[in-house]
Amino acid sequence: MISVSQLKTFTKQIFRQIGFSDADAELATTVLVQADLRGVDSHGVARLAGYVRLYDHGRLNPAPNIQIVHETPSTAVVDGDRGVGLVVGPKAMQIAIEKARVAGTGWVAVRNSNHFGIAGYHAMLALEHDMIGMTMTNAAPLVAPTFSLDKLLGTNPIAVAVPALTQPPFVADFASTAVAYGKMEILQRKGQEAPLGWAQDAQGQPSTDSNPIRNGGALLPLGSDREHGSHKGYGLGAIVDIFSGVLSGANYGPWVPPFATAGFMAAQEGVGAGTGHFFGAMRVDAFRPAEEFKQHMDNWIGAFRKARAVEGKQVLIPGDPEREMEAEREEHGLPLIEPVVQSLRELAERFGVKWE
Repeated sequence: MISVSQLKTFTKQIFRQIGFSDADAELATTVLVQADLRGVDSHGVARLAGYVRLYDHGRLNPAPNIQIVHETPSTAVVDGDRGVGLVVGPKAMQIAIEKARVAGTGWVAVRNSNHFGIAGYHAMLALEHDMIGMTMTNAAPLVAPTFSLDKLLGTNPIAVAVPALTQPPFVADFASTAVAYGKMEILQRKGQEAPLGWAQDAQGQPSTDSNPIRNGGALLPLGSDREHGSHKGYGLGAIVDIFSGVLSGANYGPWVPPFATAGFMAAQEGVGAGTGHFFGAMRVDAFRPAEEFKQHMDNWIGAFRKARAVEGKQVLIPGDPEREMEAEREEHGLPLIEPVVQSLRELAERFGVKWE
């Protein structure tokens, strides 16, 4: 276990060591640790060493010139200048929010970025402004579309955050695949197999291999197979890829560069610039009075909370598990498994940063 403050201090120091400004190191740390706080351990400090590897391979610019390269009153394209998505993402979302203030809605496509952490963080930035936030990103091709042996899509997550009045906000944040690749990485660190339905082998057959990519296999779309709706997960992933990559001028499909998982550093020649994201902000009062809308969101959420549930279970609202986990970990600290601790110790030794 480690306290939130200790982990933030350590993480910020590492980002500073590779050239981040104080402000960008603070922002990147906030986004990264928020994943751990919300229980999305696959996207938290377990990925810190991966961002350093991106820097080592010249794929991450620690001091990017993030700029708008095309815009209208309600839209923009942002070039991230190979910055880390943990910094590019929030800044692009703020542009979407500012455009929504003026035009009612704001939409920002991003190119030339890198992995941006949990999608939900960026979507939730809209909540304090009485706006609905939406974020998505494409990712390295680890996923085989329905009936395919080739890997053509990433895990391509979507997040939507909706404000309520007295109820906690609705926050849906999910990959378009049966499982996020980070969950596979956790199983790999623990030496465990994957459940059936998460992956296929090189011949397209169901597999329990937790590292299927290494052996020629692939992750599966949400739904796992055609009979269980994998074509819908494939469609969701394709939409995210088009909005994030084709629309922005980033790479898309099989050309999206890999993150920094060992063995996947080499990126083939692309068709665009870096990784792509897509952000949206919608001012609630552009549709109906915000107070009225949030009252009805309370009513909507309340109806689901009152739903009869199977024995021993309860009906959850998207965002409930993460919110409850955040409260618990803020109080008691963050659990880190030994392989993650070891990766942080190695970073501490390399950069001369104190690790306790």
